[in-house]
Amino acid sequence: MKVQFNSKDRVKCAFSHAEPDRIPIDYLYNPGIDQRLKSHYGLGGDDNEALMEIIGVDFRNVEASFIGPQRFESVKDRQIDEWGIRTRWIEHSSGGYWDYCDFPLKEAELDEILNWPIPDVDDYDYGALVEQCRKWKNYYITLGHPGIGDFINSTGMIRTMEMVLMDMFEGAEEILALFDRRLDLQLKMLDRCLEKAEGAIDLLWMGEDLGTQIAPILSLDLYREHLRPRHQKIVDLGKSHGIPVMIHSCGSSSWAFDDFIEMGITVVDTLQPEARNMEPAYLKDHFGKKLSFHGCISTAGPVVDAPVDEVVQDVRNKLDILMPGGGYALAPTHQLQDNSRTENVVALYETAREYGTYNK
Repeated sequence: MKVQFNSKDRVKCAFSHAEPDRIPIDYLYNPGIDQRLKSHYGLGGDDNEALMEIIGVDFRNVEASFIGPQRFESVKDRQIDEWGIRTRWIEHSSGGYWDYCDFPLKEAELDEILNWPIPDVDDYDYGALVEQCRKWKNYYITLGHPGIGDFINSTGMIRTMEMVLMDMFEGAEEILALFDRRLDLQLKMLDRCLEKAEGAIDLLWMGEDLGTQIAPILSLDLYREHLRPRHQKIVDLGKSHGIPVMIHSCGSSSWAFDDFIEMGITVVDTLQPEARNMEPAYLKDHFGKKLSFHGCISTAGPVVDAPVDEVVQDVRNKLDILMPGGGYALAPTHQLQDNSRTENVVALYETAREYGTYNK
């Protein structure tokens, strides 16, 4: 007799390294492809729930939205978030995106960094998060995103990536102060979210991009000196609330997976299969007993412009390797890009639902 799983139980089962009825499914997207999918299924542009039901998404992400005061002066042709990060709109052939620019703390000294305006823990709408948890009680609810932690990328958005990496190498007070101010607020905000949710949240999601396509961005020693102790505080927060932690990391990052395991991280996200030592078989063989995986469907792979049958075969190949014994949730490596063919994305999720069934 087949056991019927709701989405929450399905993901919990898979992430405990057991086999549910089918693999869990997640959906990450840019606006252009999202609107084309909704049009394909005859849905309205804001009908997010209907689309996720159609393609079989088991995850729902909740957040406490920023509702605090604007602490920065507006700048023409720029968006400015609550941290002072600036972006400008860049058009391209399949749409556009907001790209990071200006980098207001690029040349900042320690005093300016210590006095840079940052949000307060009370600047977020926790009530809306509680309502989301109630609405999605039968789904696997995640809190956070790849920007939680994420010291290299997120700090680079305001100081430049080059400065962040050089500062880390030198152990500069400026970058460590910026790291710690950001981390302190994030820990307080996440803790408030978890308290308000009263056990409704299933997983804490954090991130740190550690690799290029061919190699690490930084040495393991440098990771352990500056990033691991700060990541550990986020992991420990999840543990204190009795929930697992998933870390997002782009590129060739499996060199850090043993450290992740030691820290208590149990799920790794992204898994770019074209990067060095990130092939599905390598990950399953080396880490599949201690880590679960979320991702591995490359947003730069067949889903972009290959024939549909190649997309189907790519998904089937990944499932053949990653499905056995549980421990895998199918998801794009990043947000599906606007240059992805609509029929390919449809085929991706149809194959996941149909071929990703256990005990066929």
